[in-house]
Amino acid sequence: MSNSWFEFRQFRIEQEHCAMKVSTDACIQGAWTPVRSDMDRILDIGTGTGLLSLMLAQRVPHATIDALEIDANAARQAAGNFSASPWNDRLCLRHTDARNFHTEDRYDLIICNPPFFTNSLLGPKDDRNRARHTLDFSLDDLLAIAARLLAAGGKLSVLLPWTEHQDWESLVKKHGWCLNQTLQVIPKPGSAPNRVVSLCGPDGSLSLEEDLLIRDRTGSYTPEFINLLRPFYLKI
Repeated sequence: MSNSWFEFRQFRIEQEHCAMKVSTDACIQGAWTPVRSDMDRILDIGTGTGLLSLMLAQRVPHATIDALEIDANAARQAAGNFSASPWNDRLCLRHTDARNFHTEDRYDLIICNPPFFTNSLLGPKDDRNRARHTLDFSLDDLLAIAARLLAAGGKLSVLLPWTEHQDWESLVKKHGWCLNQTLQVIPKPGSAPNRVVSLCGPDGSLSLEEDLLIRDRTGSYTPEFINLLRPFYLKI
């Protein structure tokens, strides 16, 4: 998925100016994250191309979605993707650091595909580093923001590498929150999970743990993956 654009069923992502391109993992997060039709406000922290905001705009017909992005190039690209979409009247791009974002609004859902790979070696490109590593934005920051901006009963959806998930689970508990649902993403049979999408909040308990196998032994997409992504992927 490294083209300068990616065409979905109901919207198009232009991504040539974004450090992080559309990924299968992010698409899984956008399609799997539990939503309700009566959600009024959604916050996307670190929107990048705007992918998650657009997927949620498609899934939740009446929600207003605020998308935060600190990188100027990505913010411009996401704003253009929003403007070209069928839901441009419900999508608002804010070029700002999420830690400095203040509003009277409270959100029914906060979604974040945060910087990955806390302990891995840095690459040569600063913008890609910033998008993939916890250089400027920590998971503690994310939980503090969510605690401040979530509405009563609201939830936080987070996508992380499987190797980071145990630390995330401990951090969530340290803050007095609970993991409510998790999805382990498994690339192919015999592989270990490489990503985990989790839904958490200040109340509740772990009610559902799922696995998603992307491809079967023949290399074809599994029925579960197809059913999850069919509303979005053109060719599946």
